[in-house]
Order: sequence, then structure tokens, then C-alpha cells
Amino acid sequence: MDKQYGTKNVYLVGLMGAGKTTIGRALAKRLNLDFVDSDHEIEVRTGVSIPTVFEIEGEEGFRRREAQVIADLSRLSGQVVATGGGVILRQENRINLRASGFVVYLNVPPHTLWERTRNDRNRPLLQIADPLLKLKELFSQRDPFYREVADLVVDASRSNAQAVLQLLVKEVGERWKL
Repeated sequence: MDKQYGTKNVYLVGLMGAGKTTIGRALAKRLNLDFVDSDHEIEVRTGVSIPTVFEIEGEEGFRRREAQVIADLSRLSGQVVATGGGVILRQENRINLRASGFVVYLNVPPHTLWERTRNDRNRPLLQIADPLLKLKELFSQRDPFYREVADLVVDASRSNAQAVLQLLVKEVGERWKL
């Protein structure tokens, strides 16, 4: 598909482990769009890993950096953006996402997320005694915000990435008349 859709972006939101990066890369390739992972963009800008940003600046410092990245990305077009799981916590991010693109919530229940992330040491919020409990808390807190910004909610828990990709190609094509 050619880039003929004006100022639109596709944003993938959801908790860590929902498949935003995996599905985002594949979707960008299928739609001939650029792919950006907002966490990776923070790492490029800071020169350090996300866990290091959390260690030095805390979650609040990380969220400030994330908000700047989202503001910058929302001024661009023609990209699929895999956001960080907590991007929706700040109202300014929710506004920027809604105003500049099509937002897809990859909804996955906490236990499935725990299975997908339990051996991943690159997730600072889960480096605690009970990461499953933390995922349940995060889900409870964030799910209403994801739903608030989402143009489309996709159950990404049982479907494989290919099935989710096919659905998104169809939905984005229909909504953007590609």
C-alpha cells in the first residue's frame, strides 16, 4: 500500500507482553509504513536501557520522557507505533494518540501476560516478588484508559500474531479506505 492516507498513524496500546512490537513490525511491513517502538526511541534518545532510565529517574522520569516521545511521534505520519504499556496513564498522551491516528488496544488477560513475560528481565515493573499480582493491578488500573482511547479492541490472548495481523490489515484498510 502506498502512503496515501494523510496524517494518520496506527498506535498499538496494551500491557507489556501483549504483542505490540511483534504485531507492529509486521503491520508496518504489510502496510508499507514506518515502524517505531516508543520504548526503543527512548533508549536511542537517552543512550541507556529502559531499566536504567527507571533506576536513575524513577517511573515519573521515564513517563516524562515517554510523553515527549509520543508528542514528537504524533506530529509525524505514516507510521505504526508500538507504545509502552503505561503510555495511556498521562492524559496528554491519550489526547495525542487519539488526535493523530488509529488506536488499537491489544487486550490480553494478566495470566497470559505473565506467561509471556515471566522470564524477561527487561521489564522494570515486574522485577518484584509477585509479578502476576502486579500485572493484575496494572490491568485493573489501565484497562479503562486503553478502552477510552481505542478505536478498536482486539482480543490478542488466544489469537496468534498472524490472525491479529490479518484483522488489523483489514480494519485499517477499511477505515482509511486503502
